Amino acid sequence: MIVVDILAGVLALAAVAYLLVALLRPERF
Repeated sequence: MIVVDILAGVLALAAVAYLLVALLRPERF
């Protein structure tokens, strides 16, 4: 299940990065 944990971590980091970009660049929406 290590691969699943890694994928979950990558998805979580991507979600956080997307939220940060959304907060910093609201004109994208």
